[in-house]
Amino acid sequence: MIAGTLLGTVPACGTLRGRVGRYRLAVLTSAGSCTHRNNIQVNLPYELMVGLRYTRSGRGVGRRNGFISFISALSVAGIALGVAALIVVLSVMNGFQKEVRDRMLSVLSHIEVVSTTQPITDWKALVDQTRRNPQILAGAPYVSGQAMLTRDESVRGVMVRGIDPALESGVSDVGAQVVRGRIDALVPGEFGIAIGQALAFQLGVKLGDRIALIAPQGTVTPAGVIPRVRQFTVVAIFESGHYEYDTSLVLTALDDAARLFRVDGVSGVRLKTTDMQQAPRIAGDLMRTLDPGLFARDWSSENRNWFAAVQIEKRMMFIILTLIVAVAAFNLVSMLVMTVTDKRSDIAILRTLGASPRSIMAVFVTQGALVGLLGTLVGVTLGTVLALNVGPVVGFIERLFGFQVLPSGVYFISNLPSDLHWSDVLTIGLTSCVLALAATIYPSLSASRVRPAEALRYE
Repeated sequence: MIAGTLLGTVPACGTLRGRVGRYRLAVLTSAGSCTHRNNIQVNLPYELMVGLRYTRSGRGVGRRNGFISFISALSVAGIALGVAALIVVLSVMNGFQKEVRDRMLSVLSHIEVVSTTQPITDWKALVDQTRRNPQILAGAPYVSGQAMLTRDESVRGVMVRGIDPALESGVSDVGAQVVRGRIDALVPGEFGIAIGQALAFQLGVKLGDRIALIAPQGTVTPAGVIPRVRQFTVVAIFESGHYEYDTSLVLTALDDAARLFRVDGVSGVRLKTTDMQQAPRIAGDLMRTLDPGLFARDWSSENRNWFAAVQIEKRMMFIILTLIVAVAAFNLVSMLVMTVTDKRSDIAILRTLGASPRSIMAVFVTQGALVGLLGTLVGVTLGTVLALNVGPVVGFIERLFGFQVLPSGVYFISNLPSDLHWSDVLTIGLTSCVLALAATIYPSLSASRVRPAEALRYE
């Protein structure tokens, strides 16, 4: 009877032998007869086996056990859905961050070396010096300054960047982003200019139109300070996909920018590294080799506020979505409490056989841990599959319901990006397991305090 109660599927001839701590079970090998027996030594702690049996209970043992098994399945499903949702959401957030970062770096450089005192006159020697670092792939000079761009009655504040088109392709992708015209049309002395497509739309300009740039540094005359104005011809229109740069950045030839701002030299050099993620560390290495007065800054420091905001948003989303897993863990608590109430007689029998309160507690910790681990594994598998196939899944939903998640006319990207980080998957899985284990503490303590005499009084 004891074996039938604990294991549920043991025939009437089955017996539970041996000491508490190991199962030694005689199982029938022929239906309806006890003439052939195989003694099977199951070398596992009995706490693990009983906990596993309780997790699977509910097949023909009674309506109440069936309901407990149903609650157990709900707990597994709740944990799995919470873990999968957390993985997918964080992967999509990583994808958006990667998309915006790549669009930024198509215009920005990985590292910039600038002078804190005066313009750099021998930029070629500086590039050669930085190229001694094996992680620096290319370098290009630039001249930058703020100016006012005017077209008829329209006025815009812009950042002017003077570049060498032949070298710029080594540190940025701006040449590949030109939608009309050519970037190599920025010839020194011809005062050509390349502007973003959004800015061109706002000003109503096209290739060949002339616009004026007004430098803030004026010319001192007896009549006062007169701003320096230079007419430029639009020779290229680019689209980086980043609204800020498409509306506020203009490019011109290096020498033309130096003449506009009256700079004797360049503002700095832009560098491309082998790994943009290592740019902060590489910039720190360069700082130890640069001459006094020179400063190296990486791409993340130029957009520190934006990346900090994204990281805070990601952490808060992790905390909020973890509550889904926490709710499933509360469901696990209710399932275990019901199991303890239903198995009071089993607990009492185990106690009379010599099981300690710690062993009884281990039985229900095992049951809860198995449910939590199963839910976590299912959730990690489901979330990983969805995160790696977000595009096809979203496309199917769009075709099924007839709407577009990211309209191309509103957003710069029309596909939902996803970037799965295995470190996030590991963190989510561990968090889910810890919550499941924490949910087993109260029911397990309650089971360990059951008194055999009271539990068996009416059995």
